[in-house]
Amino acid sequence: MALPLSFFERLPKTDLHVHLDGSLRLSTILELAREGNIELPGKTEEELKRAMHLGENTGSLVEYLKAFDVTLKVLQTEESLVRAARELGEDAAKENVRYMEIRYSPMLHTRKGLRLTAVVEAVLEGLWQAKERFGIESNVILCGIRNISPESSLEMAELAVAYKGRGVVAFDLAGAEYDYPPKHHLPAFQLVRDNNCNVTIHAGEAYGPASIHQAIHQCGAHRIGHGCRLREDGDLLHYVNDHRIALECCPSSNVQTGAVRDLASHPLKLYHDLGIRVTINTDNRLVTDTTVSKELWLCHTQMGMTLGEIKHMVLNGFKATFLPFHSKQAFLRRIGRELAQFTEESFAAEAAAVDGPQTSEQPAGQA
Repeated sequence: MALPLSFFERLPKTDLHVHLDGSLRLSTILELAREGNIELPGKTEEELKRAMHLGENTGSLVEYLKAFDVTLKVLQTEESLVRAARELGEDAAKENVRYMEIRYSPMLHTRKGLRLTAVVEAVLEGLWQAKERFGIESNVILCGIRNISPESSLEMAELAVAYKGRGVVAFDLAGAEYDYPPKHHLPAFQLVRDNNCNVTIHAGEAYGPASIHQAIHQCGAHRIGHGCRLREDGDLLHYVNDHRIALECCPSSNVQTGAVRDLASHPLKLYHDLGIRVTINTDNRLVTDTTVSKELWLCHTQMGMTLGEIKHMVLNGFKATFLPFHSKQAFLRRIGRELAQFTEESFAAEAAAVDGPQTSEQPAGQA
């Protein structure tokens, strides 16, 4: 009998792969556009949702990324960045996400003349406000963009080094993957590695396992963003497993970009069964139209993963954070005790006391 979405909303969780500019509220986009006199492809939330193809299968990563043309229009001031970061923290806290690593590329927010340092500090301020108000802990991952230029990636790497220990915990390479290999951005990766910074790289989503190989062996990645196509190279798969290189899996997003055919054929359960450190993430809460809870619920209902497997992946999320060892250890002890209280039996008893006998029906509003 499937557990409902509400059960997964109560689990303590992480979100280690979530893009700030892909996770705004629709209402916020419309309000910021009105305040800034910015033209959008829709005047209502429904019109905007259709125009941006939110939650739809777009067929390719390039098509999926077109929604960011809209969100970036309204994220060009310090005030909008503070608000977006604070609201993302609030939305995540409401579904009991305890820790997030939010990624974005500061250079994409300078169209109206903002200094790069102002962009970084605005986002950090918004996340601090979210922590003060909602108790959620967050850090930042700064991104180079693989389809812009290696020089711009180096500039983002310099920022990551400058803000290391001040809220920035890693450097990433994002953007269109096909024809833009990570090895072209080696100077950026060399800089961050020379300064003992963490590295995560989008790889193995729109391109094959060769991109994962480059990310690990040439660029020094400690985690891999997505990694759907790792299964195509068994030897590399075992290397990733042996070296505990975590995969930042984003199931619904992978279907929408065409990286996998459907949720039932997603390789993450195979990876989990083999022992790979699989983590579950949103990628983009707005563009994918999801939450961490929904992604876990889909793993349960569409991939047949048990509650025990779900809890194991939740713990993987805390193990894979870019937190200092002792902070990570404290999180794991606390979350481990909390997760032990979540069982099918305890949920059934609690639900029966409140609502009477449970059925296997899906939660309202879910397809």
